[in-house]
Amino acid sequence: MHVVVPFSADRPKTRLSAVLSAAERREFSNAMLADVLDALAGVDAAFDTTVLATGPVEVDATVAVDDRPLTTAVNDRLDSTPTAVVMADLALASADALADLLDSTADLSIAAGLGGGTNAFLARDPAFRVDYHGASYRDHLAIAEDAGLSVREVDSRLLAVDIDEPEDLAEVLLHGDGAARDWLVDAGFELDIGGGRVEALRE
Repeated sequence: MHVVVPFSADRPKTRLSAVLSAAERREFSNAMLADVLDALAGVDAAFDTTVLATGPVEVDATVAVDDRPLTTAVNDRLDSTPTAVVMADLALASADALADLLDSTADLSIAAGLGGGTNAFLARDPAFRVDYHGASYRDHLAIAEDAGLSVREVDSRLLAVDIDEPEDLAEVLLHGDGAARDWLVDAGFELDIGGGRVEALRE
């Protein structure tokens, strides 16, 4: 099995620009990537991991630099070998949640993001191809159905939460326990609970 972790090394997390500078977004993205790689390392299964990055990045894993659009870059990695794709911004991902996905024997095991994107999947049949745009989860289910593939939908909040918007940072502070949470705390973020909302605000 091969696990691919796409990572934007050049312009990461632009939707966090309201609360983080470009340099901070790079640091925070690296911390989330480290958390995802740590979670994968805790899975009791044999697989190779490749960080599919748009530019050079220093991590304890094989790095393949590919600056093509995500759909093209990922599809070129899908072949006869069972291949999983796990996004690099799943700061809450745990080894158990990932193991549940990777242990599946379905042709396609897939986990949705809260916004309708595709946060992680394992394809055991090369007939599956990706098409990342907008709410890609439904599109990927349709692609699998058209190809006659068996599908297992993985219902996991830990895999559903991807960190894209400023309001997502509260999830990391509330439920995270890794490098991403540590980075936010060191950067001066703390939870603000009031007005019926929980937010991550900077001191």
